[in-house]
Amino acid sequence: MFLPSRHLLTTALFGFAIAASSMTNQTNQASAADPSQFLGPSGGQHRILNGDMPPGFVGGARLRGRGPGPVIGYFQPVAFQGPQGTRFALANQSGFFDSEENLQAGLIVGSVYRFKITDIPGREGAEVYPTIEVIDRTYPPPGLATRYPITVQIDDSDLRAAIAGQLVTRVIYLEDPQSAVALEQTPASERPMDIGEYQDALEVADRFGRPVAILRMGSLAPPHSHELMPSFLFGSPAWAPIMQAESVSHTVGSVPVNLHTQP
Repeated sequence: MFLPSRHLLTTALFGFAIAASSMTNQTNQASAADPSQFLGPSGGQHRILNGDMPPGFVGGARLRGRGPGPVIGYFQPVAFQGPQGTRFALANQSGFFDSEENLQAGLIVGSVYRFKITDIPGREGAEVYPTIEVIDRTYPPPGLATRYPITVQIDDSDLRAAIAGQLVTRVIYLEDPQSAVALEQTPASERPMDIGEYQDALEVADRFGRPVAILRMGSLAPPHSHELMPSFLFGSPAWAPIMQAESVSHTVGSVPVNLHTQP
């Protein structure tokens, strides 16, 4: 039985990225006008890219359109989070590495990564194998890239839908600084937006900000044939592990202070 896809948008708010995006928009105002900007926001435009394209198509097309620059070969920090106890593992050439909670890694912009989700609360033995496609990067202050990763927050409803055979497409984007809510946002306060199956998640995300990643999650399982694994894993592109920051407590005067240090 065919089940319709479930499109969601995820807001990822990073102050530094929004500031950089705002500067870029101001610069672009001085360039020649694009004729398509005079058309309607949805019905009048012919969009070349959409959220239903195969994994890797959107990121690859964006890279080819940009040419050499700060995006090519960049390892974008990404953090994976889910319900308490859920574990994540990225792929290697023949399978998957050991799983861990709150996984963080640097992923190459434009590449597609298959990862594994296990230890799903209330669904013992169930495993899900989503993909994450990084289609753009953030621009943090120097030396703070790993402190402000793109957060991929997967909730219980996403996992239930995928296990039931639905395709979940989640587009993570940076909010437009001109329309963003002036409140600090954390993964716990993330506001996913559920849209209709007839709508294009990438197009809607473009209206609200700058898309940076696409998560696709369904019931697809690894093939039994070893020869098919490279295709299933999208060639296992390189990624850089990111060590979790350690919290060190000490006292200044009579006030306890927590320091976060990188190992």
